[in-house]
Amino acid sequence: MTRVLGIDVGTSSARAQIFEADAEEREPARREYAGENDPVRVAKLVREAIDEAVGGDDYDAVGASCFGHSLLAVDDDGRPLTPILGWRDTRSSSSAAWLARRVDAAGVHARTGCHVHTSYWPAKLAWLAQEEPDVFRGARRFVSFCDYLYAEILGRPVPASLSMASATGMLELHARAWDSELLAVLGVELERLPDISDEPVDGWYPALLDGACSNLGAGCVTRERAALMVGTSGAFRTVYESAQPQAREGLFIHWLDDTRVVEGGSLSDGGSLLHWLDDTLRAADGSLADRDPDSHGLTFLALLGGERSPGWHQHAKGAVEGLTFETTALDLRQAALEGVAFVFAEVADRMPEVSEIVATGGALLKNGDWLQLMADGLGRPLATSAVKEASLRGAAIVALERLGESPPAGKLGDVVEPRLDRADAYRAAHERQRRLYEVVTGSATS
Repeated sequence: MTRVLGIDVGTSSARAQIFEADAEEREPARREYAGENDPVRVAKLVREAIDEAVGGDDYDAVGASCFGHSLLAVDDDGRPLTPILGWRDTRSSSSAAWLARRVDAAGVHARTGCHVHTSYWPAKLAWLAQEEPDVFRGARRFVSFCDYLYAEILGRPVPASLSMASATGMLELHARAWDSELLAVLGVELERLPDISDEPVDGWYPALLDGACSNLGAGCVTRERAALMVGTSGAFRTVYESAQPQAREGLFIHWLDDTRVVEGGSLSDGGSLLHWLDDTLRAADGSLADRDPDSHGLTFLALLGGERSPGWHQHAKGAVEGLTFETTALDLRQAALEGVAFVFAEVADRMPEVSEIVATGGALLKNGDWLQLMADGLGRPLATSAVKEASLRGAAIVALERLGESPPAGKLGDVVEPRLDRADAYRAAHERQRRLYEVVTGSATS
């Protein structure tokens, strides 16, 4: 019987479980570390989750999913010289703007599938060189957190997967190699970056981008079926086969493996926004889905964590228009969650081939009101995923497939239909958000 260890290292927690050939979910071992950026501590907690999940059992291989775009500088012995510089760290916004003036930003997007933006390695490397020059010069290598984690577990440096390398924003898509122009502009020698390989090391398959794994776990593996995920952050993604991937305006596109890509848009305001609302608006009780979309008179630009898709503005901030003395905490909560739905709608409009949307992620699936508002804001039905831990299951599926197994697709749950009697109100609200976006960022979304 084939058995694999699945690992999912997320932004705020790690999960691990041994899966059999049917990729059936059980309750995983879990460790929480919300907001943690200490690589040593996160690695320790991941290993605790692994040890609990394994419990002395045997397994044939390891498949892992990990948060993407993270950067670590390490010394000659692989010890970290920096904290985890993740996608939420926007300190490199000015460095990203500096870099965009020195390269053809549109050309970088076309070559790498990634924008010149704080989320990705080029801006972070530029920031590190400018703000921490001794660390930048003294670093032996620059790696993703998952590369550091694997090196700690296996006792030696390991290659980066094609998936994680592509998600750095430093990989030339068609050559499948580190981008020479970016290396030259940033002053980074090729030998300071990881080798790239999807071959296993001691049975451990290199970790893949968690977003791509989420699609695999939920069964969203065609251009027509998108996963709409809200965890700590948010994303609208498809996974499909492509020989010559092409970057589209406002979207990212990364390799998943030798034949498949993951394409879509990402939001920094997801479950993080929900937590902010809970902390800030403690008195906001009531059912949001039952409220009239015109009742609050607010336009909420959900960019509290900065903007990624679709505009990728380096310095964008959140904004609220329409506040009065009559505005309530419930009004603000409703407008905020509707605002996230409108950003998803902007991304979906750029992917007209999508005919089916599957909602995933704990922050969304556990919030029935938000599911309804999301369907209303998109004006599209949302099928809910019955998979509890899509990234974890997806990581296991990759390992099982490489061992010759064919796990079943992820099961679906209920479908949430948009309410047609509210369509006009939501279209008008969406247009108000577009106008506010233009004022705040100085540009249009579509």
